[in-house]
Amino acid sequence: LTPTSAGTTWMQEILTLLFSLGDARPAKTIPNWERAPWLEQIYCREALRDTETPRLLTTHLPAHVLAPALQRSKAKVIYVARNPKDVAVSFYHFHHLAKFLPDPSSFDAFLTQFLEGTVHYGSWFDHVKGWLGQRHLLDILYVTYEELHQVSPAVSRPRPRPCWCPVLTVLPPQDLRGTAQRLSTFLGCPLAPGTLAALEQHCSFSAMRDNAMANYSLIPNEIMDHSQGRFMRKGVVGDWRSHFSPEQNALFNRRYQEEMGDMELPSQWPMA
Repeated sequence: LTPTSAGTTWMQEILTLLFSLGDARPAKTIPNWERAPWLEQIYCREALRDTETPRLLTTHLPAHVLAPALQRSKAKVIYVARNPKDVAVSFYHFHHLAKFLPDPSSFDAFLTQFLEGTVHYGSWFDHVKGWLGQRHLLDILYVTYEELHQVSPAVSRPRPRPCWCPVLTVLPPQDLRGTAQRLSTFLGCPLAPGTLAALEQHCSFSAMRDNAMANYSLIPNEIMDHSQGRFMRKGVVGDWRSHFSPEQNALFNRRYQEEMGDMELPSQWPMA
């Protein structure tokens, strides 16, 4: 479960490797929308009928739409969030690809719509706060896009706290391996020998970018205009700095403070 452009595909690949015990064949032969169907799509009904095995489902739906149903279920929920500035940049570029979304015009115009919450799936702020409010009502694990980025073991960094955690717990270092271990514990899915190594290899950005089962290159041109760029664009943290003007950054920071400043929780994302 994610807001738009927050690392959905990455989490689909990670969970595929976890459930396959490190076997990359499903991720290399089955499109990700079949491995983890979108709840918003009609074809998901077939996956919902299968009650014999654990099912991976994907969605961008907000809490007020989906949470009541999840509260009546035994579902485990994984929520992936990302620095909203990077989300805005990624979503802007996706609009150029997706023919089912309106022309984004200029980045400045799109950023205004993003801050107003008039983009597809609505306000990022409402989405994050809505699912944050479910932390005592659902079996839910919060992960950030930034956590998934690997860092060198030689680099010493303070261990960050997630911006939504109600208790001041300490997370593992920011890396894909540590997050995979948290996911394994949360899902009750043991890590088989070699799974972590296979996961790190297959779930690198370069591997996903070149994997037709994950990079959306199989989507017909009438749905996604591949001449406008690649779905897997950069996959970096902090790309917003190459897009935001000082004025846009100041405007965004003011809005972020208005929406998120009363949460009394430390922010994980550098907003400067």
